[in-house]
Amino acid sequence: MPNRRSVLVVDDDRSMLRSLKRLLGQHGFDTTLFESAGALLGHGDFGGAFCIILDINLNGQSGIDLRRRLLDNGISLPVIYITGNDSHANRTAATESGCVAYLTKPFSAKSLIEPIERMAAAIA
Repeated sequence: MPNRRSVLVVDDDRSMLRSLKRLLGQHGFDTTLFESAGALLGHGDFGGAFCIILDINLNGQSGIDLRRRLLDNGISLPVIYITGNDSHANRTAATESGCVAYLTKPFSAKSLIEPIERMAAAIA
């Protein structure tokens, strides 16, 4: 049986990836980390995960576009967007692409963990 406590995290900032891995681990979640859109797309194994934490700005690539590509490929995992570049345009595009949360860096641990725990409980 796949580990349904697994979260995929995509961010081009290694320190953010390490911080999220530590935080999620403290709450009992396994993580798979990706530094780019291409790395996530090349992963191929989405069956064990129940959500994706996705940075909106990925070294010149759009996390929102990545979300659309995933959907086009039949991968409809819930997404939590994180961004250090909040704007009305980003917030609108993120909401329209379908997300369970939109968080502006820096964000509180609670604001990230609460929606993840709700999603985990929904699949338990």
